Amino acid sequence: MHAGLLILIWAASVVVIQALSGVWLLAAVIGSGLVASLLAPARSWRLARRVRFLLLAIVVFFAWSTPGEALVTDWPALSPTVEGVLLAAQHGGRLVAVVFCVAILLQRLSVDRLVSGLYALLRPLEFAGLPASRLAVRLLLVLRYVEAGAEHGWTHWLDEADDPSDETISVVRERFGMREIAVSALCIAIGVALLGIVK
Repeated sequence: MHAGLLILIWAASVVVIQALSGVWLLAAVIGSGLVASLLAPARSWRLARRVRFLLLAIVVFFAWSTPGEALVTDWPALSPTVEGVLLAAQHGGRLVAVVFCVAILLQRLSVDRLVSGLYALLRPLEFAGLPASRLAVRLLLVLRYVEAGAEHGWTHWLDEADDPSDETISVVRERFGMREIAVSALCIAIGVALLGIVK
C-alpha cells in the first residue's frame, strides 16, 4: 500500500479518535491495542512507557481539578471528583489509542517510506509555494538523526567520524495512482460519516 495512503488513514484515525467518547472510545482503545499488540508489540510497549508520566499528569489534573461530586464522600477535600475521573479516563483513552496508532504506523513504514509518503501528500501544495521536496529532505535528516541517537545515544552525534555532510540524500517517490486516490476519498467519506454518527 502507498505510504501516503497509510499516513492519510492514520491521520483520519487520529482525528476520529479525538471525537470519540464513551463506548465508542473504549472500543477504539481496545481495538487499536489488539492490533498494535499483534503488529508492533515491542514498539507499542516502548511508546506507552514514554507517555506514562503524561498519562499520570492527565489523571491528576482532570481528576482533582474538575469541579463536581466527590468520588470519596468521606474525604471530600482530598477526593477526586466523579466528573474529573470521567474526563481523565476520556482524555487518557484518546492518548493511549493515538499512541497505539503511531506504533502501528511506524512499524509499517520505514523512515524513508514515511518521508516519501509525506512528500506525496504535500506535493500538490507546491503550486502554493510550499517547498515539499525541501521539507521532505529535512524531515528525512531529522528522523535519521533521531534513529541514530536512539541506537547509539546522544554522544553519537558528537562523533566527527559520523559527519553526514557528504552523505547523499534521496527521497523515494511512490506513484500515487487512481486506486490510491479512490481509497483516500473513501477513507475521508467514512471518517466524515463516523464523525457524524458519534457526535
